[in-house]
This record gives sequence, structure tokens and C-alpha cells, in this order.
Amino acid sequence: MGVAFKDIIIHEETSLDFFSGKTLVMDGNNVLYQFLTTIRGRDGNLLMDSKGNVTSHLMGLFTRSTNLLDKGIKLVFVFDGKAPELKYKTIQARVALKLEAEKKFLEAKSIEDEEAMKKYASRSSRLTQDMVIEAKKLLEYLGIPVIQAPSEGEAQAAYMVRKGVGFAVGSQDYDSLLHGTPKLARNLSIAGKRKKGRTIGYDVVKPELIDLAANLNGLGVDQNQLIALAMMIGTDYNPGGIKGIGPKNALKLVKHHGTDFEGLFREVKWETFFDFSWHDVYDLIKHLPVEEHYKIEWNGMQREKLINLLVDEHDFSLERVESSLGKFKKEDSRKRQKSLTDF
Repeated sequence: MGVAFKDIIIHEETSLDFFSGKTLVMDGNNVLYQFLTTIRGRDGNLLMDSKGNVTSHLMGLFTRSTNLLDKGIKLVFVFDGKAPELKYKTIQARVALKLEAEKKFLEAKSIEDEEAMKKYASRSSRLTQDMVIEAKKLLEYLGIPVIQAPSEGEAQAAYMVRKGVGFAVGSQDYDSLLHGTPKLARNLSIAGKRKKGRTIGYDVVKPELIDLAANLNGLGVDQNQLIALAMMIGTDYNPGGIKGIGPKNALKLVKHHGTDFEGLFREVKWETFFDFSWHDVYDLIKHLPVEEHYKIEWNGMQREKLINLLVDEHDFSLERVESSLGKFKKEDSRKRQKSLTDF
């Protein structure tokens, strides 16, 4: 879901070439979910192999990762661990919405309404553990490091960027800003064109770079106030936020109260909307567990294993896979193992 910062965040449009030579710490779950939502057939169904296994996530991950690598961008992927207790209600609500979307998809399918089928199919996307395991395997074969977060992937990714492992977190969601990532890169997986609703036109989608310090300065708040602002408009731990308060209103309230969060949440009547204290959400965001000891190595691509996974197991076109991998042939032949000492 992510926090709705779009209307108040300053971003700079850039290009994939800008990130050449830089390391991006990717929010793996967020990236895979994007592919499940967008890479579908004309009727809205996910892409599948001849055995009925979903392949949309693998198609997107392989294509986008090789494209980014071809631009000279280093990648590290981080995946979610155990969700915090406060997030379970959000997860349950999402499951209910997906089940409802699946029901409407079947209704649309029965009357052959392709537009409605595509609409509800994308809303019913589910990222399974098996999909994540396969994605990690694909990344390993591409030589891309994978880090398992103990809890929220975006908190782990933000921690790693703060420590200088990467230049920016790569994610469509803004949540990593709450965890203090100095920079956030968006639209890395969907750069290009995006259809305008039901029209025949397209929007040009360009990568965006968001600088945390510039935004805090522009908004006139500090990091703690940014968290309080997010809580009023809604986070994964208090979905929906305070009814009637949008981003701009929340910003005014935060600036009015300064660091008096007790007064702030008393004025907006937090206890009317939630059966837990605002402290629970605030402290959770501030102190989500992260893995401090990890090893990052960029290894050479394992071409035979890639072809076995994609072509033999999931019916990918050998010609297309070879074409995507061919551009790395020279680099791969002289590639040596790299570690953090190479930064």
C-alpha cells in the first residue's frame, strides 16, 4: 500500500543513465508485486507456463534486471522477513480485497468483459512464498546479491543506503523515507510508457529521484515529524489514517504542533480511529529490526542455470533469453568476484 506522500513530495525526473555506476538497493517484494500487477495477458490473466505456473514475476524480474545491469547499474535486492504484529490487520484487509477482486474478475469473465477482467485481475495479485523463492534463485543466477531482512524490507534497504552500501533505495513506495533513506529512486521497473486509463493515449514514465534532506527542508519538518505526518494520512500499521486529513492538512498540523506529538494526536482524536496507541506505530517505525551483518558479493552470471530455470522449467524463449544475456558475454568472461571493499 505505502504511505500517500505523492502530493507533497518533491522529486526530480532523471534517466536510467543517471544511475550508471551506482548501486541501488531494491525493495524485492515491491518490485515483484509490480510485475504481478502489470505483466498480464489481454484478458488480465497472469502469464503462465505450460504447467500452469505463474511466470509474470520472472519475466519482469529477468527483463528489468538485465536492462538495469546493461546500463551499468549495480543491484542488491532485499526481501521482507516477518511482518510486525501491527501489520497483520492490514494484511487481512488486503486479502479480503483481493478475494473480492477475484470474485468480480470471475463475474466479468463470465460475460467476457475484457476491460473489467483486466481491472479486477490486477487488483487480485498475490505474491506467494514460492514466487519469492524462485525470484531469489533467478537473482542468484544473474550474480545479483540478495539480502533477507528480519522484518520490513524497506527498513533494511534504507539502513543499507544510510550505511553507504548503495546510492538509493529502489521502490515505488515512499515508506523507506520514513526509515531514513537519504535517497529514493522510483519508476525503475516501469520506466517507459504507461497507458492512460481507458484512453488510447500513454503517459511517459521517467525514473524519479527523491532526496530526503531536500524534502525535509522543503516541507519544514524533521525526520520524526515526517513519521507523525505519515501516521495521520495512514501507514501499513494504521491504514486509512485519520479520517478527513490528507497530506497537506497533516503537514499544517505537524508544523503547528512542532514536536508536541501528544498534543497533535490528541487534537486529531487518534483514539477514535484506532484501538492502539500512536506510540505503538511511531516506535515501531523508528525501531524496526534490521540485519546489521550481511555479506554482499557480485558474482558472475550462471548462464546454464539461468537457461534451465527460464527455458527448461518455465518455457521462456531460448532466443530471447540468449539475446538478453548475450550483451553480458564479454563482461562475464572477465568478471571477478567483488565485495564491499570494491566500493
